[in-house]
Amino acid sequence: MSATEALWQFAIVAALLTITPGMDSALVLHAAIRHGRGPAFAAGAGICLGALVWGIAAALGLSALFAVSALAFTVLKVVGAAYLVFLGARMLWSAFRPGHAADATAAIAAPGIRAAATKGLLTTLLNPKVAVFYVAVLPAFLPADVPAALFGAALASIHAVESAVWFTVLILGAQALRRWMARESTQRGIDVVTGLAFVGFGAALAFTEQ
Repeated sequence: MSATEALWQFAIVAALLTITPGMDSALVLHAAIRHGRGPAFAAGAGICLGALVWGIAAALGLSALFAVSALAFTVLKVVGAAYLVFLGARMLWSAFRPGHAADATAAIAAPGIRAAATKGLLTTLLNPKVAVFYVAVLPAFLPADVPAALFGAALASIHAVESAVWFTVLILGAQALRRWMARESTQRGIDVVTGLAFVGFGAALAFTEQ
């Protein structure tokens, strides 16, 4: 396989993974609907950075530790699951706590750019499935005659760029429906659905086998 063939073939695989519904898309969409473009793009940037980190780590062989070490995988899995359940629980609490209607508008500006980016980054870094994906898939797209670390970073960058494009589509789509989504009943429903989704993602991650 030539380097060019490896790049475009990986781009197809990564694109299919990117548009598959999951917690990354849910996090970005929730941020776009509840808080606006800034925090949503920041969350997306954090997710892309996390994927880039895992991709480079896989190319260097570091993330292979989580594929072969039961202890390392379990620790990351438990921490990641707890973090996702925590995020989901916060969204559910936001939906059902007294005064939700009164602070629905104020909540739009609640999270800062840095906080949103950190949330996106941690969501990706604490997910061992991302590490295992790169460990399992990346070697198949590394030609023998190229520097593994450099080419692995290039592949991870492709995934990050495709994710950024997909997140942009989600954010702009959410902004187009901003007026309808700004209603208090809609905001409450968004928090409930996204919160339950994150709790579900966390529970599924907790029971994931290595």
